[in-house]
Amino acid sequence: MLSSTGFASTPTWSSDGGCDISDKKLTTLKDRAKEKIQVAHSLSIGGGGCVCPLLIREVFIQVLIKLQVCFVQCFSEADRDIMTLANHWNCPVLSSDSDFCIFDLKTGFCPLNSFQWRNMNVIQGTQDYYIPAKCFSLDALCHYFSNMNKALLPLFAVLCGNDHINLPMMERFLSQVRLPPGAASSKGRRHHRVLGLLNWLSHFANPTEALNNVLKYLPKKDQENVKELLCCSMEEYHQSQVKLQDFFQGSTYVCPTALNLGLPEWVQVALSKGQLAPFISDALVLRRTFLHTQVENMQQPNAHRIALPIRQIIYGLLLNASLHLESMFWNPLPPQTFSEVERIHKNIKTSIVDAVELPKDHSDLSKLTELSLARRQALLLETLKVKQTILDPVPALLKLPIAVSCYWLQSTEAKAKLHHLQALLLGMLMGPLHAMINSPDKEHLQQEGGAKMLYDELRRMQTRPGMRLDLDTAHVFCQWQCCLQMAMYLNQLLSTPLPEPDLTRLYNGSLVHGLCQQLLTSTSVESLLSMCPKAKQLYEHLFNATRSFAPAELFLPKGKSNSKKKKPKKRSTNWSKNRGGPISNTRCSHAGSNRFGPLMVENLEEEETSELE
Repeated sequence: MLSSTGFASTPTWSSDGGCDISDKKLTTLKDRAKEKIQVAHSLSIGGGGCVCPLLIREVFIQVLIKLQVCFVQCFSEADRDIMTLANHWNCPVLSSDSDFCIFDLKTGFCPLNSFQWRNMNVIQGTQDYYIPAKCFSLDALCHYFSNMNKALLPLFAVLCGNDHINLPMMERFLSQVRLPPGAASSKGRRHHRVLGLLNWLSHFANPTEALNNVLKYLPKKDQENVKELLCCSMEEYHQSQVKLQDFFQGSTYVCPTALNLGLPEWVQVALSKGQLAPFISDALVLRRTFLHTQVENMQQPNAHRIALPIRQIIYGLLLNASLHLESMFWNPLPPQTFSEVERIHKNIKTSIVDAVELPKDHSDLSKLTELSLARRQALLLETLKVKQTILDPVPALLKLPIAVSCYWLQSTEAKAKLHHLQALLLGMLMGPLHAMINSPDKEHLQQEGGAKMLYDELRRMQTRPGMRLDLDTAHVFCQWQCCLQMAMYLNQLLSTPLPEPDLTRLYNGSLVHGLCQQLLTSTSVESLLSMCPKAKQLYEHLFNATRSFAPAELFLPKGKSNSKKKKPKKRSTNWSKNRGGPISNTRCSHAGSNRFGPLMVENLEEEETSELE
């Protein structure tokens, strides 16, 4: 849509990378992980909420590449770098992060939820389009609050409690200071406090004067420490030294933190181009990762457990470089181990995981790209427990997903049934079918009719909003996505010995869930594929590649599987013994990612927002 408006003639996108090396947002990240679990649970039982799909970052990057949108993945949080770049280019920032209400942006901040995406308008007298949106202006906000000094806004942010700081002592200040009247009580206590604090700060000429008045409300013994913490947090809203404009003009992204850590040059380049995920930089620098919760069965172990052996190989590849970084800052973890923040029931816990010890030539991260393609591919396929010959009949872009499916079927964690596998493989046909339909090759014209029929029929089978979710089926597919995610990260770390699949048409949750329902009731794979012989042949290649890895009971007639059959022992059970127990959680008053949302309310004055056309 933005390309239709001419916006995408010089498009750029900057995104967050891994966690900051200081770990100052750890409490916030844990609180958000807990919130996400609650929302995922609500969705799993038919409630409301929004949880992004596990692979949304990877899908988004592939879409940016297809649209030829220039983008950079910053080494850690990108806010300051984005603000600096926006001011250099004199353009607004488009984001959902309300922190941009605090940054001093020359041309403002456009909240993504203010765009009327379905309301494209033609500029009178031209053939150009525009999408109505709102632009938040810091100058207008300060003008409303008695022309307050905009330099006071960072202090306002840290007093409210942002992602970087949460001092219980600030509650003491806020409870004692007499805030001027703010918003109407109907807006709620938090809204009242935000506007009252802004009114109070507007009486001071500069941050130093305001900060000294804040400290008066605190015990003398705490004043110096609190002042240091507040000043340090306020720095987060100042301009960055990083020059992203150099990157977008063909140079390299230079991050002082990454340089100081001495990370291999190829790793720094791959991270900046999004070719390595923030998961990798977190594991490398902090030896800690977050495993994000999906809409899964909360009564079962979290879906990420199935991909633990893949993660242990990733950790093994990163281990020596991670241990080298310990000379620069202290890490409490035992050697050879990594920590994972994961879901347990409806809470989080931190588990300790051993890295797999790999041969010496695999353990030098700086030389990993120098290994031959054959050796890198061998390590990937050994991790997924698949031989190359199995994948030979499979199209290049589906080799990795099929290898992942073979791994998934072999795992004792997964409870996959035949209709789950069939639905998954049918879903994988959507990409090839789309290619057949849109191929300019005349040889495909005769096939196009059947391909279009099958494509439309599969789309018709997608589940509709409001349909009941089968939790066991959801959990099985969540496990498959976890396997795919970690296999992709390992593949990227090994410089893609297998081609990266097109995620935009590889997996559609609504489709595979709808297919499962249809396959159990009224539809057969044979009747569907009869519409398109080419698709049928491809499906058979995919099915034959995976069937030898599936448990024998998967192919028994319905109702004949032996439910009392003794479960086989899990492989590598010694790894699971190293998983630690829960670590106590720190309380935090974080109230969601849109802390400064009240600043954008429309009842301040019309001048606070302006239409951007």
